[in-house]
Amino acid sequence: MTNFDTEQNGARTRRHSLPARIWGGVVNTLAALGTALIAGLMIIICADIVARNGMGASLPLVSELGALLLVMIVCLQFAATVRADRLARAGLFIDPLRRKRPRASAALEVAFSIVGAVMVGMMAWATLDVLSTDWERGEFIGTPGLGTLPTWPFRLFILVGLTVAALEFVSRAIHSARAAAGLAEVTR
Repeated sequence: MTNFDTEQNGARTRRHSLPARIWGGVVNTLAALGTALIAGLMIIICADIVARNGMGASLPLVSELGALLLVMIVCLQFAATVRADRLARAGLFIDPLRRKRPRASAALEVAFSIVGAVMVGMMAWATLDVLSTDWERGEFIGTPGLGTLPTWPFRLFILVGLTVAALEFVSRAIHSARAAAGLAEVTR
């Protein structure tokens, strides 16, 4: 739920409810974790380059760790991308529609958000199966004796990121449905 405050200069600022602020904090925390992991991945890759050039050999786990970290970063930052309305889409159609018929564009956003929630929810469901398999079998990356890491923590963060992204799509769908019905302002 959004409330508006009018400042002294007449401008309206948005004030969100406590649950909306908490949810935004969750989304932003996951995005910040993803950003920190980007820095970590860069350090790992740079260390591997130095090791290849200095010692003539790659560091253990770098390629496997890089692959899992990359997927994890994307999933952790997915909800923030949805929340900021930064997903790729055809602006040639939706932007003029939003200006001319804001409620119709909000109805289209409802459909887009529901499809997004279902698709990302299916990805989360599939990840849950992979996570449980990794947990049960004790799956790991790396070479025994040289260096190994369990894969389940990575899968868990991927699952959390996808679940939060699916819920963010649901949140967008609800807001857009309210806007399409004329109960809220069209903000996107």
